[in-house]
Amino acid sequence: MNSALAAVLDAQSDDNERLLAALADHGVFVPVQASGSVLFAKGADGGPAIPGFVSEACCSDQLPQAAGSVHCDAGRLLDIARQTGVETLSLHSFGGWARVPVPLLRHTMRERGRNAAGERMQLRPSSHALAIALRQALVRRIAEFPAVRTVWVSNARWIDTGVEHLMLHIAVDEPIPSPSAKRLMDVLLAEEVSLGEEDPQLGSIALNTKTHAAHLAELEGMGLDPVRAPRAKRWWRRA
Repeated sequence: MNSALAAVLDAQSDDNERLLAALADHGVFVPVQASGSVLFAKGADGGPAIPGFVSEACCSDQLPQAAGSVHCDAGRLLDIARQTGVETLSLHSFGGWARVPVPLLRHTMRERGRNAAGERMQLRPSSHALAIALRQALVRRIAEFPAVRTVWVSNARWIDTGVEHLMLHIAVDEPIPSPSAKRLMDVLLAEEVSLGEEDPQLGSIALNTKTHAAHLAELEGMGLDPVRAPRAKRWWRRA
């Protein structure tokens, strides 16, 4: 459940920044038909909208005609918008709702350094002092987060704008949004590295080892420098 988004919607708050942050960080549950396609809702203007609910239970309660729901992170929502041309999100909790133009979410993702649908990133190894410090810190700390399998620190360049920043791709063995990836980033920024005014912006993307296997395979082939979790030791007795 996206409890952060639910709190904003239930309160019918005008804090758009908080709403967009909750949506970008934790995603929503999108209703689907029996065929697996998205069950669209009507927007305020009568046109279609991509519906999103704060939990599966909320979707089932408010849209019983749906065959089910799937969790979609912000990247997946933008991908749906790109493929369908629907540029409005209709967000719902048990106590409130809000309409969000897709361009606002796209802008939020761009500011956070994440890969918005339709905007391609070019990744390459980075020798920046901050990237080196992050990799060294990851070697020291990654074992503290059992769900984190591999982290790549790279220089990311937006092909459409030329803007560059550092990016962490974090492969995890747990559902997205990943609490382990968030805790890891919190630890890195609070205890290991300090971002100076001259340092590049820093973004992160959590990827599930099964759901995003194809994306992870691409990362493996890019020549980036991975930091991997240590393998568990196996102990046995010789008969």
